[in-house]
Amino acid sequence: REQYLDKILSFVNLENIQPMHIVTNAGNGCAGPVIDALESRLPIKFTKIQNEPDGLFPNGIPNPLLVENREITSEAVIANEADLGIAWDGDFDRCFFFDANGQFIENYYLIGLLSEQLLKSSPSEHIVHDPRLVWNTREEVRRCGGIPDMSKAGHSFIKEVMRANQAVYGGEMSGHHYFRDFYFSDSGMIPWLLLIENISTSGTKLAELVKGRIDKYPVSGEINRRVGDPRKLIEDIKNFYLAPFSDTNPEINDLDGYSFDFSNWRFNLRMSNTEPLVRLNVETRGDHQLMTEKTKEILDLIEKLS
Repeated sequence: REQYLDKILSFVNLENIQPMHIVTNAGNGCAGPVIDALESRLPIKFTKIQNEPDGLFPNGIPNPLLVENREITSEAVIANEADLGIAWDGDFDRCFFFDANGQFIENYYLIGLLSEQLLKSSPSEHIVHDPRLVWNTREEVRRCGGIPDMSKAGHSFIKEVMRANQAVYGGEMSGHHYFRDFYFSDSGMIPWLLLIENISTSGTKLAELVKGRIDKYPVSGEINRRVGDPRKLIEDIKNFYLAPFSDTNPEINDLDGYSFDFSNWRFNLRMSNTEPLVRLNVETRGDHQLMTEKTKEILDLIEKLS
């Protein structure tokens, strides 16, 4: 156990970390004992909820990516006047963040933050990302002197691209964060340690760290829709946007589902690997209204075509 703790703590300089108050929600999964073990090593006040592991998951499935599972963490952050909140899935290989206002922060923006931080000590390195949302990550990586590489979503694909390019880091908007110096594996602990070091050294709250990026590249968040034939639906959506009568002329990438780039907005539509679902992500260049309009347009189209 101590070797594991030493390893994840090696990613930060403990002298940089300032006292702060963090709400943690382990979802009755496996993250709780790790937080307990780290507590004596960090100048952090933890307010822990659903901290005890319980394989029956009495508080529901521990998946903070589901909107309905976020409220308890958000409310705890606000009620305890914490600096931020962190929630994990059951096996704590995914982590999710809430700012001091209880606002859920999309992992898309964390990928950019972590890339920036890691590239400071590893300039000119490769960073791997998935194709669901890309503009913010690519811009941040290039601004910091790194090289962005796109991979199909999924740990086996991300790790393969990371190893091929010896990438220092890989991030998926689903909450998986992979590190070359962690055996190219994902970790739900290293990201928040890096984040609190960033907050400590910059003197900037989480909300302020991401606000500019959220404003520049607003996103829909991942939206799931159950359909009868996901493969046919995705092809029908592609054909709709490529139809001769259409006034659009998108660039299309089929690395993982279809990604459509319309210059000032883009979306990715992909099938679930395990359920009859399609997963939609939309982003725009600084236009929240356009993002909202296009998200509705595509969801209406999914309903019509399915």
